Amino acid sequence: MQSAQFQTWFAGLALLNQPQRGQVRAALQPSAGLERVIALIEQIRSAGRCCPSCQCTRWVRHGHANDLQRYRCRQCGRTFNDLSGTPLARLRRRGQWLDYLAALLDSLPVRSAATRVGVHCNTAFLWRHRFLDWVKRDRPDCLDGIVEADEMFLLESQKGSRRLDRPARKRGGRASRPGISRQLDCILVARDRAGQTVDAVTGRGALTAAQLTQHLLPRLARQALLVSDSNAAYRAFARQHGIDHQAVNLRARERVRHGVHGAIHVQNVNAYHGRLRQWLARFHGVASRYLPNYLGWRRALDGGRVRTVEQFLRMAVGFIHS
Repeated sequence: MQSAQFQTWFAGLALLNQPQRGQVRAALQPSAGLERVIALIEQIRSAGRCCPSCQCTRWVRHGHANDLQRYRCRQCGRTFNDLSGTPLARLRRRGQWLDYLAALLDSLPVRSAATRVGVHCNTAFLWRHRFLDWVKRDRPDCLDGIVEADEMFLLESQKGSRRLDRPARKRGGRASRPGISRQLDCILVARDRAGQTVDAVTGRGALTAAQLTQHLLPRLARQALLVSDSNAAYRAFARQHGIDHQAVNLRARERVRHGVHGAIHVQNVNAYHGRLRQWLARFHGVASRYLPNYLGWRRALDGGRVRTVEQFLRMAVGFIHS
């Protein structure tokens, strides 16, 4: 639009009635959201921008495509933009991303989020797991001080699968065997007293020392005190790696024990389990293959660690901790 035409159009805005102004705002909202998203992406990626193919940090600007600035690597000659190599690459409707991230902050189910943003349910489901793909990897580097660890179990689910490796059951259902069995997914959660959380889906059935070595040991400070229940896997894990360990005998109704290190209990991590179960209930069953995404989602929201859509977008395209 020419400058003179724009001035004429702009002068006529004062003559619009209320419904017409609403139509103008609705028409301009996606463009405003798109500009905001692009500005945020450029800001987030500017510090560590590099070629996703060879990780070279020498690049030159190479035009625009799909509203994004493109760059050309000086070493390998490939072109890329700020979303190349991220889970959000080639994802469309960027002008609605911030609205959808607001729905994630509100923990809306797929259909409710799709209705709010104005997209199809399949699009809302795809966006959910694209945005959470890197969020689930955003964990603290190290748990220090008193570290509480405990596991929780959820019934294994093949929700959404076209082929089942077991007989089908009604939504929800129960395990056919009492106690801990291979029909349950084991979720390990470890928290220090500062509120930093590490979690992992270790597999099906009871927790083992080998799984603790794989998932907990890389995130545990050498001088940390590990506190758990009386599960023998924690004792074997601590003995194998020379980690200070204290066990609370919950079966004997021992809740808190005071010692030289302070209060010894697992109430912090058990409270997190309760919040996690209550939060998951709104989704009416989560497929086992997507559990890591939901754990990362809950970890981001717990304690108000992520409060704005800008922070959520930063986690989706670049880590906070690492």
